[in-house]
Amino acid sequence: MTALMAARFEIDAARIAFVPIVTSGDRIQDRPLADAGGKGLFTKELDESLRDRRIDLAVHSMKDVPTILPDDIALAAVPEREDPRDAFVSIRARSLAELPQGARLGTASVRRQAQALHIRGDLTIEMLRGNVETRLRKIEDGVVDATFLALAGLKRLGLERHAASLVDPELMPPAAGQGALAITARVTDAPRFATLSDERALLETSAERTFLAALDGSCRTPIAALARYESGALSFIGEALTANGARRWRREARASLALEDVAQAAELGARLGRDIAAEAGDALDRTP
Repeated sequence: MTALMAARFEIDAARIAFVPIVTSGDRIQDRPLADAGGKGLFTKELDESLRDRRIDLAVHSMKDVPTILPDDIALAAVPEREDPRDAFVSIRARSLAELPQGARLGTASVRRQAQALHIRGDLTIEMLRGNVETRLRKIEDGVVDATFLALAGLKRLGLERHAASLVDPELMPPAAGQGALAITARVTDAPRFATLSDERALLETSAERTFLAALDGSCRTPIAALARYESGALSFIGEALTANGARRWRREARASLALEDVAQAAELGARLGRDIAAEAGDALDRTP
């Protein structure tokens, strides 16, 4: 990120100061985030730091950023995206299908829980929170038999060797925005940072986030979405599930678009989200 900012703004990298901020989402490790306040737990302290002008921009994992931001905070840029797939992590099996009957899958993600149970209803789900190293250690210690982690996070930490396999996104699409970073800023300053965006990443995540928004999902709603732009076309797959994985609603689409057609990509995602919302009705949990 430092190199990107220095190049785009033609400044000395040494002039860019990083301010580490621990969020509520990072601190709360004893319960699911949905029980503690949801996605805003990862952005609240950063938003406050922007308002207080302690920082000029904030860098988030896109999947942790709410679809509706405070009026004074804007999504300023989306840098180049890392691989959005999930990694299957286990020392007992190479894939979800190879886990023994009744195996313990550790995850705090309602999406991963529902998707795994949709495929393997025999699994026992255990809550697994903490940073990546903590979760890897619990796998090694046998606390759980397997887990899923974002491949992007493993790669950024140099820990991708721990992936037993990569998850087919057709089988289990990732979280909306997974693999992407989000740069937020004060609304008045946001245009300054637009050059940090990658056109492809912005197009893809725009479709995924409007899909999520159209479903009006909370942190208790298992929702997955993946848009990929290649050869002048945007392919999209999105789904919503019940928490126990018993029911799944899915939509797929492909549209010819130019990289600058962000509004059209956003409308495609929103339309597919509305389709699923209409089909699922009250069966889809939207509890705040």
